Amino acid sequence: MCAESMQRILIACVLGIIMGLFAVGKMQIAVLAQTFIIIMMLVWAFTNFCPSLWFFKKVFPPCPWENR
Repeated sequence: MCAESMQRILIACVLGIIMGLFAVGKMQIAVLAQTFIIIMMLVWAFTNFCPSLWFFKKVFPPCPWENR
């Protein structure tokens, strides 16, 4: 498993958990978590720096398409 794939899996899992929190009525926690995800995506978009991807690149090897 490579760093970029792990980061995408993590985002999918977190969004799934947030959706589950919305479904069971834990609105405040879900909104806080969703806001955190949105802020992290905006940081990534404007600065081209993603903290989770930075961490995963230290733990997992880069994906094959990153080596081109």
